[in-house]
Amino acid sequence: MKIEQIYTGCIAHAAYYLENNGEAAIFDPLREVQPYIDRATKDNAKIKYIFETHFHADFVSGHLDLAKKTGAQIVYGPTAKPNFEAIIAEDGQEFKIGNYTIKALHTPGHTLESTTYLLIDENGKQHGIITGDTLFIGDVGRPDLAQKLVEDLTQDVLAEKLYYSLRNKIMPLSDDLIVYPNHGAGSACGKNMSKETTDTLGNQKKTNYALRADMTLEEFKKELLDGLTPPPAYFPQNVLMNIKGYDSLEDVMAKGNKPLTPKEFETVANQTEALIVDVRHENDFVKEHIPGSIFIGLHGQFAPWVGALIKDVKQPILLVVPEGKEEETIMRLSRVGFDNTLGYLSGGIEAWKDAGFEVDSISSVSPDEFANHYKDAIVIDARRPGEFTAERVENAVNIPLDYINDHLAEIPKEETFYVHCAGGYRSVIWASIMKARGYHNMINVEKGMSGIRETSIPLTNYVCPSTLK
Repeated sequence: MKIEQIYTGCIAHAAYYLENNGEAAIFDPLREVQPYIDRATKDNAKIKYIFETHFHADFVSGHLDLAKKTGAQIVYGPTAKPNFEAIIAEDGQEFKIGNYTIKALHTPGHTLESTTYLLIDENGKQHGIITGDTLFIGDVGRPDLAQKLVEDLTQDVLAEKLYYSLRNKIMPLSDDLIVYPNHGAGSACGKNMSKETTDTLGNQKKTNYALRADMTLEEFKKELLDGLTPPPAYFPQNVLMNIKGYDSLEDVMAKGNKPLTPKEFETVANQTEALIVDVRHENDFVKEHIPGSIFIGLHGQFAPWVGALIKDVKQPILLVVPEGKEEETIMRLSRVGFDNTLGYLSGGIEAWKDAGFEVDSISSVSPDEFANHYKDAIVIDARRPGEFTAERVENAVNIPLDYINDHLAEIPKEETFYVHCAGGYRSVIWASIMKARGYHNMINVEKGMSGIRETSIPLTNYVCPSTLK
């Protein structure tokens, strides 16, 4: 069977391209749709269907733009109620792509409309399943997202639906089927996803905790819900965009891809209360940046961190970007629904300085310098709780970047303290947020734990106090 996974690592997302006999289908496309069109053109194929496994929360799908550009029909599973023209498939309904057959299997649980697509080749042999967020490699989709939109769809209600979807629709299928999920490790749509992005269903039955044959419903709920962290604030906003519609990517790009002189940049910032987001490397931001700007580097998990830390997708944004990265930055913002980019600083930080505007910096030390002072200092670890529990500096306090807004009262306002993460990326985001809020008493530890491990600092995994108080 001719199927291709198109994986985008920065948001741990997998779309799929299926083609046979001059017809093609795209499953769960990203916002930028031209690569899918180009792929079909290469095969001299016409995109016939755009299959959506569910209303996505972690990204804005490209279904509307792709349908408009190609004439393809959008397909959702049962119970979906989009605000645009689409085929709402019945459970078991079949669709033809050339001589291939796509069978919709309604598998509610992650969301109410979640649907798995069974792929059947030209000889009638079942080849694989495109599972969306119903089944990942090593995990299953979290059931706690829909309650933000529909009060009655509690995580308990959806967890029970997911339990029966897996056992009645997925697990009876053949072990040799290939599982094609929507996400891999790093996505916030699950908690225990593998770095592998495909597997056989048989191996998942052996290794995935959620597919244990003798698991009761109550055991499933307990294991599924245990350790779930609150979803990012942008998730329900992206769901609504995917249901209701959104501006075309071309319009978003045209609006945001505007070079601004330093004076124009300052004027727009003051008039719109835009957030200045600096996407350069953390080493460059630490040395000099526009006062009040925050750092979220383009080279890291840029879009997920934007979504986790900027609460409103309608927030006006101004950009400081490396030359040549303007369009990429605006496009990656749009993937998670941040369509209100107003422009970027032409000439970058050098032009800002040449125009006579002030710059700020963040105090930063090497791991070796940190080793000389950590014993008598306050140390804040910005990593996630699991990382912190596994290995940390003795007496360090965990204030994860993800939940920095929930711990503001614990951050010292007068005393100097050190902050670090795993490699130096998250700690600079953390420090930039606090710097923008008037905290100037922090020192960033370069290279984070990767550098600290190379020093004489002893590390521990014992249970220590969780607050600074």
